Amino acid sequence: MANSLGLASLNHISLVCRSVEKSLDFYQNVLGFFPIRRPGSFDFDGAWLFSYGIGIHLLQSEDPENMPKKSRINPKDNHISFQCESMAAVEKKLSELRIDYIQRTVEEGGIQVDQLFFHDPDGFMIEICNCDNLPVIPLVGDTVMTCSRVNLQKQQQHQQKQQQDQLMSSLVPVKEDYLSCA
Repeated sequence: MANSLGLASLNHISLVCRSVEKSLDFYQNVLGFFPIRRPGSFDFDGAWLFSYGIGIHLLQSEDPENMPKKSRINPKDNHISFQCESMAAVEKKLSELRIDYIQRTVEEGGIQVDQLFFHDPDGFMIEICNCDNLPVIPLVGDTVMTCSRVNLQKQQQHQQKQQQDQLMSSLVPVKEDYLSCA
C-alpha cells in the first residue's frame, strides 16, 4: 500500500485537561514523560511532554467543570497504548500509586498478550501491554511484523534489501563477452 501522504511516524497526541498541572504530574511521574519547550506564541495554557518517540500536548480546557467525567474503566474506549518491559513491574507501580486498573488477556494462535487499563486524571484511557508478543499481519500480502522497535528496524532493513534486490534484477543483464578489459 502506498504512503500517499508521505507519513513518517506518530508525532504527538493532544489531550484537553481539567488541570494541566495534575496531568503534567501524571504523565511525568507515572508514565515517564518529560516536559519540553512549548512555543511562547500560544495564547492558552498548556504543556508539552515527550518520551518513547512521541509527544503529548496537554491543553487546558476552556470549561473544565463541564468536561465529562469517566469513572468506569472500559478497554473499548479511546486510548493510547504503551509497550512495556515488565507487566509485573507496571502492576506493582500502579498498585503503589493507588491507581485503579483492570487486567485483560488476549490470546491468538497460542500467543498471549497481557493488558492493563487505567485512566489519566481526566479519564483518558491508558493501556500498558506486552503487545510486542502479537505479530502484525497485514490483511493483504504476506509480510509479518511485530510491534517492537528492534523488530521493526529489522523489518525495514529487510524491506530495503528486497527493494534493492528487485531494482538490481530489473536491470538489463550485461553479457560478460561484451565487457572489455584494457
